[in-house]
Amino acid sequence: MLRGVAVVILSAWAPLAAAQETKPLSAIDWLSQSVQAPRPAPAAPAIKRPKKIVEPPVSADATAPRVTVTTLDAPSPDPIGLLPSDVTGLPRSLWANSDSATLVQLIGAADATGLPALQSLMMTLLLAEADPPLGAGPDGIVFLARIDKLLDLGALDPALALLDQVDPTAPDLFRRWFDVSLLTGAEDGACDVMLSTPSVAPTFPARIFCLARGGDWPAAALTLNTHRVLGDITPEEEALLSRFLDPELFEDEPPLPQPARISPLVFRMHEANGEALPTRGLPNAFAHADLRNTTGWKGQLEAAERLAKIGAISENVLHGVYMARTPAASGGVWNRAKAVQKFDAAILAADPDEAVKRLPAAWAAMQSVKLEVPFAKFYASALATLTGAGELGDVLAELRDNPLPGSIIVYPQALPDAPQEAR
Repeated sequence: MLRGVAVVILSAWAPLAAAQETKPLSAIDWLSQSVQAPRPAPAAPAIKRPKKIVEPPVSADATAPRVTVTTLDAPSPDPIGLLPSDVTGLPRSLWANSDSATLVQLIGAADATGLPALQSLMMTLLLAEADPPLGAGPDGIVFLARIDKLLDLGALDPALALLDQVDPTAPDLFRRWFDVSLLTGAEDGACDVMLSTPSVAPTFPARIFCLARGGDWPAAALTLNTHRVLGDITPEEEALLSRFLDPELFEDEPPLPQPARISPLVFRMHEANGEALPTRGLPNAFAHADLRNTTGWKGQLEAAERLAKIGAISENVLHGVYMARTPAASGGVWNRAKAVQKFDAAILAADPDEAVKRLPAAWAAMQSVKLEVPFAKFYASALATLTGAGELGDVLAELRDNPLPGSIIVYPQALPDAPQEAR
Protein backbone atom coordinates (compact mmCIF):
# COMPACT_ATOMS: atom_id res chain seq x y z
CA MET A 1 0.00 0.00 0.00
CA LEU A 2 2.95 2.29 0.60
CA ARG A 3 4.56 1.66 -2.80
CA GLY A 4 5.78 4.86 -4.42
CA VAL A 5 4.59 6.94 -1.45
CA ALA A 6 7.42 9.46 -2.01
CA VAL A 7 6.45 9.98 -5.63
CA VAL A 8 2.80 10.49 -4.69
CA ILE A 9 3.61 13.03 -1.98
CA LEU A 10 6.12 14.97 -4.06
CA SER A 11 3.78 14.98 -7.06
CA ALA A 12 1.38 17.08 -4.99
CA TRP A 13 3.75 20.01 -5.40
CA ALA A 14 3.97 19.78 -9.19
CA PRO A 15 0.93 22.01 -9.92
CA LEU A 16 2.19 24.53 -7.38
CA ALA A 17 5.57 24.69 -9.07
CA ALA A 18 4.00 25.09 -12.50
CA ALA A 19 1.86 27.95 -11.24
CA GLN A 20 4.86 30.01 -10.12
CA GLU A 21 5.42 32.95 -12.46
CA THR A 22 8.95 33.62 -11.27
CA LYS A 23 11.20 31.10 -9.61
CA PRO A 24 14.21 31.91 -7.43
CA LEU A 25 17.61 30.74 -8.50
CA SER A 26 18.10 27.06 -7.78
CA ALA A 27 21.08 25.96 -5.73
CA ILE A 28 22.85 24.75 -8.86
CA ASP A 29 22.55 28.27 -10.32
CA TRP A 30 24.15 30.12 -7.41
CA LEU A 31 26.59 27.61 -5.98
CA SER A 32 30.20 28.75 -6.23
CA GLN A 33 32.20 27.15 -8.98
CA SER A 34 34.57 26.34 -6.13
CA VAL A 35 35.62 22.99 -7.50
CA GLN A 36 36.24 21.69 -10.96
CA ALA A 37 35.30 18.30 -12.31
CA PRO A 38 38.41 16.15 -12.70
CA ARG A 39 39.68 16.21 -16.27
CA PRO A 40 39.41 12.85 -18.07
CA ALA A 41 42.70 11.08 -18.61
CA PRO A 42 43.98 11.35 -22.19
CA ALA A 43 43.36 8.32 -24.34
CA ALA A 44 46.33 6.03 -24.73
CA PRO A 45 47.95 6.22 -28.20
CA ALA A 46 47.00 3.44 -30.55
CA ILE A 47 49.68 0.77 -30.87
CA LYS A 48 49.99 -1.24 -34.05
CA ARG A 49 50.25 -4.85 -33.04
CA PRO A 50 51.42 -7.77 -35.20
CA LYS A 51 48.76 -10.07 -36.54
CA LYS A 52 47.81 -12.65 -33.94
CA ILE A 53 48.72 -16.22 -34.83
CA VAL A 54 46.08 -18.76 -33.82
CA GLU A 55 47.62 -21.82 -32.23
CA PRO A 56 46.76 -24.20 -29.38
CA PRO A 57 47.05 -22.57 -25.91
CA VAL A 58 50.28 -23.36 -24.15
CA SER A 59 51.98 -22.25 -20.95
CA ALA A 60 55.44 -20.80 -21.26
CA ASP A 61 56.18 -21.08 -17.51
CA ALA A 62 54.68 -22.05 -14.16
CA THR A 63 53.92 -18.51 -12.86
CA ALA A 64 50.43 -17.70 -11.62
CA PRO A 65 48.13 -15.89 -14.06
CA ARG A 66 47.71 -12.14 -13.64
CA VAL A 67 44.61 -11.24 -11.62
CA THR A 68 42.77 -7.93 -12.08
CA VAL A 69 41.51 -6.41 -8.81
CA THR A 70 38.59 -3.93 -8.81
CA THR A 71 37.17 -2.20 -5.72
CA LEU A 72 33.46 -2.57 -5.04
CA ASP A 73 31.24 0.48 -5.40
CA ALA A 74 30.87 2.62 -2.29
CA PRO A 75 27.46 2.52 -0.61
CA SER A 76 24.92 5.10 -1.74
CA PRO A 77 24.41 8.12 0.56
CA ASP A 78 20.73 8.27 -0.46
CA PRO A 79 19.45 6.54 2.74
CA ILE A 80 21.17 9.10 5.00
CA GLY A 81 18.88 11.38 6.99
CA LEU A 82 18.53 13.17 10.31
CA LEU A 83 15.10 11.91 11.35
CA PRO A 84 14.34 8.20 11.93
CA SER A 85 10.98 6.66 11.11
CA ASP A 86 9.74 6.78 14.70
CA VAL A 87 10.13 10.58 14.59
CA THR A 88 8.72 11.29 11.13
CA GLY A 89 6.00 8.62 11.17
CA LEU A 90 7.01 7.71 7.63
CA PRO A 91 8.01 4.15 6.64
CA ARG A 92 11.60 3.17 5.94
CA SER A 93 10.39 2.17 2.47
CA LEU A 94 9.54 5.80 1.70
CA TRP A 95 11.82 5.94 -1.36
CA ALA A 96 12.34 2.21 -1.89
CA ASN A 97 9.94 1.68 -4.80
CA SER A 98 10.52 5.00 -6.52
CA ASP A 99 12.90 5.64 -9.42
CA SER A 100 15.93 7.76 -8.52
CA ALA A 101 15.75 9.99 -11.61
CA THR A 102 12.02 10.62 -11.07
CA LEU A 103 12.61 11.56 -7.45
CA VAL A 104 15.32 14.03 -8.41
CA GLN A 105 12.95 15.78 -10.83
CA LEU A 106 10.09 15.89 -8.33
CA ILE A 107 12.25 17.18 -5.48
CA GLY A 108 13.64 19.92 -7.71
CA ALA A 109 10.16 20.99 -8.87
CA ALA A 110 8.50 20.88 -5.43
CA ASP A 111 7.39 24.31 -4.21
CA ALA A 112 5.45 24.86 -0.99
CA THR A 113 5.90 28.62 -0.79
CA GLY A 114 3.28 30.24 1.42
CA LEU A 115 1.82 26.95 2.68
CA PRO A 116 3.22 26.21 6.17
CA ALA A 117 1.72 22.71 6.36
CA LEU A 118 3.37 21.69 3.09
CA GLN A 119 6.62 23.39 4.13
CA SER A 120 6.67 21.27 7.27
CA LEU A 121 5.94 18.10 5.29
CA MET A 122 8.61 18.90 2.72
CA MET A 123 11.22 19.47 5.43
CA THR A 124 10.30 16.14 7.00
CA LEU A 125 10.68 14.35 3.66
CA LEU A 126 14.04 15.94 2.97
CA LEU A 127 15.44 14.98 6.36
CA ALA A 128 13.94 11.49 6.70
CA GLU A 129 16.04 8.35 7.00
CA ALA A 130 14.81 5.86 4.39
CA ASP A 131 15.87 2.90 2.31
CA PRO A 132 17.57 3.82 -0.99
CA PRO A 133 15.38 4.25 -4.09
CA LEU A 134 15.55 2.13 -7.22
CA GLY A 135 18.75 2.76 -9.13
CA ALA A 136 20.58 4.30 -6.18
CA GLY A 137 24.33 4.40 -6.66
CA PRO A 138 27.44 5.79 -4.98
CA ASP A 139 26.87 9.15 -6.70
CA GLY A 140 23.84 9.69 -4.44
CA ILE A 141 21.78 11.79 -6.85
CA VAL A 142 18.74 11.77 -4.54
CA PHE A 143 20.91 12.79 -1.57
CA LEU A 144 22.31 15.68 -3.62
CA ALA A 145 18.81 16.67 -4.74
CA ARG A 146 17.69 16.81 -1.09
CA ILE A 147 20.70 18.95 -0.17
CA ASP A 148 20.00 21.32 -3.08
CA LYS A 149 16.35 21.68 -2.11
CA LEU A 150 17.37 22.54 1.47
CA LEU A 151 19.76 25.15 0.06
CA ASP A 152 16.98 26.54 -2.15
CA LEU A 153 14.76 26.84 0.93
CA GLY A 154 17.55 28.54 2.86
CA ALA A 155 17.67 25.72 5.43
CA LEU A 156 21.45 25.76 5.78
CA ASP A 157 21.74 24.16 9.22
CA PRO A 158 19.99 20.90 8.32
CA ALA A 159 21.83 20.85 4.98
CA LEU A 160 25.13 21.14 6.83
CA ALA A 161 24.03 18.44 9.29
CA LEU A 162 23.34 16.08 6.38
CA LEU A 163 26.69 16.86 4.78
CA ASP A 164 28.39 16.06 8.07
CA GLN A 165 27.14 12.48 7.72
CA VAL A 166 29.22 11.83 4.57
CA ASP A 167 32.78 12.33 3.34
CA PRO A 168 32.78 15.98 2.20
CA THR A 169 35.88 15.62 0.04
CA ALA A 170 33.94 14.34 -2.98
CA PRO A 171 33.83 17.36 -5.36
CA ASP A 172 30.01 17.59 -5.60
CA LEU A 173 29.61 17.37 -1.82
CA PHE A 174 32.50 19.70 -1.06
CA ARG A 175 31.09 22.34 -3.42
CA ARG A 176 27.94 22.49 -1.31
CA TRP A 177 29.74 22.27 2.04
CA PHE A 178 32.10 25.07 1.02
CA ASP A 179 29.23 27.42 0.13
CA VAL A 180 27.23 26.68 3.28
CA SER A 181 30.38 27.40 5.29
CA LEU A 182 30.87 30.70 3.45
CA LEU A 183 27.32 31.85 4.15
CA THR A 184 27.45 30.92 7.84
CA GLY A 185 30.91 32.39 8.49
CA ALA A 186 32.53 28.99 9.14
CA GLU A 187 34.74 28.85 6.06
CA ASP A 188 38.02 28.16 7.89
CA GLY A 189 37.27 24.45 8.31
CA ALA A 190 36.28 24.08 4.66
CA CYS A 191 39.41 25.95 3.57
CA ASP A 192 41.59 23.61 5.61
CA VAL A 193 40.09 20.63 3.78
CA MET A 194 40.43 22.35 0.41
CA LEU A 195 44.13 23.09 0.89
CA SER A 196 44.96 19.66 2.25
CA THR A 197 42.94 17.53 -0.20
CA PRO A 198 44.15 17.76 -3.80
CA SER A 199 41.27 15.60 -5.03
CA VAL A 200 38.84 18.44 -4.30
CA ALA A 201 40.45 20.31 -7.23
CA PRO A 202 39.68 23.90 -6.17
CA THR A 203 39.38 26.72 -8.66
CA PHE A 204 42.01 29.42 -8.46
CA PRO A 205 39.80 32.12 -6.81
CA ALA A 206 38.73 29.61 -4.14
CA ARG A 207 42.33 28.52 -3.54
CA ILE A 208 43.53 32.14 -3.29
CA PHE A 209 40.73 32.97 -0.87
CA CYS A 210 41.57 30.00 1.35
CA LEU A 211 45.32 30.66 1.27
CA ALA A 212 44.66 34.20 2.49
CA ARG A 213 42.18 33.00 5.13
CA GLY A 214 44.82 30.55 6.34
CA GLY A 215 47.35 33.36 6.80
CA ASP A 216 49.59 32.47 3.86
CA TRP A 217 49.39 35.85 2.14
CA PRO A 218 52.60 35.41 0.07
CA ALA A 219 51.32 32.16 -1.43
CA ALA A 220 47.93 33.77 -2.14
CA ALA A 221 49.55 36.76 -3.87
CA LEU A 222 51.92 34.55 -5.85
CA THR A 223 49.02 32.34 -6.99
CA LEU A 224 47.01 35.39 -8.07
CA ASN A 225 49.91 36.94 -10.02
CA THR A 226 50.86 33.65 -11.66
CA HIS A 227 47.39 32.82 -12.92
CA ARG A 228 46.70 36.43 -13.91
CA VAL A 229 49.65 36.18 -16.32
CA LEU A 230 48.49 32.76 -17.54
CA GLY A 231 44.98 34.09 -18.19
CA ASP A 232 43.30 31.65 -15.81
CA ILE A 233 41.48 34.41 -13.92
CA THR A 234 38.90 36.78 -15.40
CA PRO A 235 39.32 40.57 -15.04
CA GLU A 236 36.36 40.67 -12.63
CA GLU A 237 37.90 37.95 -10.46
CA GLU A 238 41.26 39.71 -10.55
CA ALA A 239 39.76 43.01 -9.38
CA LEU A 240 37.88 41.35 -6.52
CA LEU A 241 40.81 39.20 -5.40
CA SER A 242 43.25 42.12 -5.58
CA ARG A 243 41.08 44.15 -3.22
CA PHE A 244 40.66 41.13 -0.98
CA LEU A 245 44.45 40.70 -0.65
CA ASP A 246 45.45 44.41 -0.54
CA PRO A 247 42.47 46.50 0.59
CA GLU A 248 44.71 49.44 1.55
CA LEU A 249 45.75 49.94 -2.07
CA PHE A 250 42.14 50.63 -3.09
CA GLU A 251 40.96 52.85 -0.22
CA ASP A 252 40.37 55.83 -2.52
CA GLU A 253 38.85 53.77 -5.32
CA PRO A 254 35.07 53.61 -5.88
CA PRO A 255 33.35 50.34 -4.96
CA LEU A 256 33.31 47.57 -7.52
CA PRO A 257 30.10 47.26 -9.54
CA GLN A 258 27.71 44.57 -8.37
CA PRO A 259 28.52 41.38 -10.26
CA ALA A 260 25.94 39.83 -12.57
CA ARG A 261 26.33 36.44 -10.88
CA ILE A 262 26.68 36.44 -7.10
CA SER A 263 27.98 33.21 -5.62
CA PRO A 264 28.70 32.72 -1.90
CA LEU A 265 32.43 33.10 -2.61
CA VAL A 266 31.89 36.41 -4.42
CA PHE A 267 29.45 37.54 -1.71
CA ARG A 268 31.91 36.71 1.07
CA MET A 269 34.85 38.52 -0.59
CA HIS A 270 32.76 41.64 -1.21
CA GLU A 271 31.85 41.60 2.47
CA ALA A 272 35.50 41.16 3.50
CA ASN A 273 36.43 44.12 1.26
CA GLY A 274 33.98 46.37 3.11
CA GLU A 275 31.63 46.40 0.12
CA ALA A 276 28.92 44.09 1.47
CA LEU A 277 26.17 43.25 -1.01
CA PRO A 278 22.52 43.51 0.10
CA THR A 279 20.85 40.12 0.53
CA ARG A 280 17.44 41.39 -0.53
CA GLY A 281 16.74 39.95 -3.95
CA LEU A 282 19.30 37.17 -3.52
CA PRO A 283 18.32 33.52 -2.90
CA ASN A 284 17.04 32.69 0.58
CA ALA A 285 20.29 31.03 1.67
CA PHE A 286 22.12 34.37 1.54
CA ALA A 287 19.84 35.77 4.26
CA HIS A 288 21.71 33.64 6.81
CA ALA A 289 24.65 36.01 6.45
CA ASP A 290 22.46 38.71 8.02
CA LEU A 291 21.77 36.59 11.12
CA ARG A 292 25.35 36.98 12.30
CA ASN A 293 26.23 39.50 15.00
CA THR A 294 28.26 41.49 12.46
CA THR A 295 24.94 42.68 10.99
CA GLY A 296 22.82 45.37 12.59
CA TRP A 297 19.74 44.29 14.52
CA LYS A 298 17.35 45.58 11.86
CA GLY A 299 19.07 43.42 9.27
CA GLN A 300 18.92 40.44 11.61
CA LEU A 301 15.19 40.98 12.20
CA GLU A 302 14.41 41.20 8.49
CA ALA A 303 16.49 38.10 7.72
CA ALA A 304 14.90 36.11 10.55
CA GLU A 305 11.39 37.01 9.40
CA ARG A 306 12.22 36.11 5.81
CA LEU A 307 13.65 32.71 6.76
CA ALA A 308 11.00 31.86 9.36
CA LYS A 309 8.26 32.55 6.83
CA ILE A 310 9.52 29.74 4.61
CA GLY A 311 10.32 27.38 7.48
CA ALA A 312 14.11 27.67 7.04
CA ILE A 313 14.70 28.52 10.72
CA SER A 314 12.77 27.47 13.79
CA GLU A 315 10.39 29.62 15.78
CA ASN A 316 12.96 29.59 18.61
CA VAL A 317 15.51 31.43 16.47
CA LEU A 318 12.91 33.96 15.33
CA HIS A 319 11.85 34.59 18.91
CA GLY A 320 15.47 34.98 19.99
CA VAL A 321 16.08 37.66 17.37
CA TYR A 322 12.89 39.51 18.34
CA MET A 323 13.99 39.53 21.98
CA ALA A 324 17.66 40.39 21.39
CA ARG A 325 17.46 44.15 21.94
CA THR A 326 15.16 47.03 22.74
CA PRO A 327 13.70 48.82 19.69
CA ALA A 328 15.06 52.34 19.40
CA ALA A 329 12.81 53.41 16.53
CA SER A 330 9.25 52.89 15.33
CA GLY A 331 7.50 51.57 12.26
CA GLY A 332 7.72 48.32 10.34
CA VAL A 333 9.93 45.66 11.87
CA TRP A 334 10.54 47.80 14.99
CA ASN A 335 6.81 47.81 15.81
CA ARG A 336 6.62 44.05 15.33
CA ALA A 337 9.56 43.48 17.68
CA LYS A 338 8.02 45.84 20.24
CA ALA A 339 4.62 44.11 20.10
CA VAL A 340 6.17 40.67 20.57
CA GLN A 341 8.37 41.87 23.43
CA LYS A 342 5.43 43.39 25.32
CA PHE A 343 3.38 40.22 24.90
CA ASP A 344 6.34 38.05 25.91
CA ALA A 345 6.91 40.14 29.05
CA ALA A 346 3.30 39.54 30.09
CA ILE A 347 3.67 35.80 29.56
CA LEU A 348 6.90 35.67 31.57
CA ALA A 349 5.29 37.68 34.37
CA ALA A 350 2.40 35.17 34.47
CA ASP A 351 -0.01 38.09 34.16
CA PRO A 352 -3.01 36.73 32.19
CA ASP A 353 -4.83 40.07 32.09
CA GLU A 354 -1.82 41.84 30.60
CA ALA A 355 -1.23 38.94 28.19
CA VAL A 356 -4.81 39.15 26.94
CA LYS A 357 -4.37 42.90 26.55
CA ARG A 358 -1.18 42.58 24.53
CA LEU A 359 -2.15 39.57 22.40
CA PRO A 360 -4.23 41.32 19.67
CA ALA A 361 -1.39 43.71 18.79
CA ALA A 362 1.19 40.92 18.67
CA TRP A 363 -1.08 38.70 16.59
CA ALA A 364 -1.84 41.52 14.14
CA ALA A 365 1.90 42.20 13.82
CA MET A 366 2.54 38.55 12.94
CA GLN A 367 -0.35 38.46 10.48
CA SER A 368 1.09 41.45 8.64
CA VAL A 369 4.16 39.40 7.65
CA LYS A 370 2.51 35.94 7.56
CA LEU A 371 4.33 34.64 10.62
CA GLU A 372 1.27 33.37 12.48
CA VAL A 373 2.47 29.74 12.45
CA PRO A 374 5.90 30.34 14.08
CA PHE A 375 4.23 32.60 16.64
CA ALA A 376 1.57 29.97 17.38
CA LYS A 377 4.17 27.21 17.71
CA PHE A 378 6.08 29.20 20.28
CA TYR A 379 3.20 30.51 22.41
CA ALA A 380 0.29 28.05 21.97
CA SER A 381 1.00 26.06 25.15
CA ALA A 382 1.53 29.22 27.21
CA LEU A 383 -1.93 30.45 26.18
CA ALA A 384 -3.76 27.27 27.19
CA THR A 385 -5.23 28.86 30.32
CA LEU A 386 -6.27 32.19 28.79
CA THR A 387 -9.89 32.88 27.92
CA GLY A 388 -11.59 35.54 25.90
CA ALA A 389 -14.66 36.38 23.87
CA GLY A 390 -15.33 37.90 20.47
CA GLU A 391 -12.29 38.69 18.35
CA LEU A 392 -9.93 37.81 21.20
CA GLY A 393 -11.58 34.40 21.54
CA ASP A 394 -11.12 33.77 17.82
CA VAL A 395 -7.41 34.57 18.09
CA LEU A 396 -6.99 32.24 21.08
CA ALA A 397 -8.82 29.45 19.29
CA GLU A 398 -6.66 29.87 16.20
CA LEU A 399 -3.49 29.77 18.27
CA ARG A 400 -4.51 26.60 20.13
CA ASP A 401 -5.75 24.84 17.01
CA ASN A 402 -2.46 25.32 15.20
CA PRO A 403 -2.24 22.06 13.20
CA LEU A 404 1.52 21.95 12.81
CA PRO A 405 3.69 20.16 15.36
CA GLY A 406 6.50 21.90 17.14
CA SER A 407 9.84 22.06 15.38
CA ILE A 408 11.70 18.78 15.30
CA ILE A 409 14.99 20.43 14.42
CA VAL A 410 16.80 22.60 16.97
CA TYR A 411 18.96 25.17 15.22
CA PRO A 412 22.00 26.68 16.94
CA GLN A 413 21.89 30.32 17.76
CA ALA A 414 24.22 32.87 19.30
CA LEU A 415 22.16 35.77 20.55
CA PRO A 416 22.54 38.27 23.42
CA ASP A 417 21.08 37.06 26.72
CA ALA A 418 19.51 40.38 27.65
CA PRO A 419 17.86 43.09 25.56
CA GLN A 420 20.18 45.95 24.61
CA GLU A 421 19.57 49.27 22.96
CA ALA A 422 19.54 48.93 19.18
CA ARG A 423 22.34 50.71 17.40
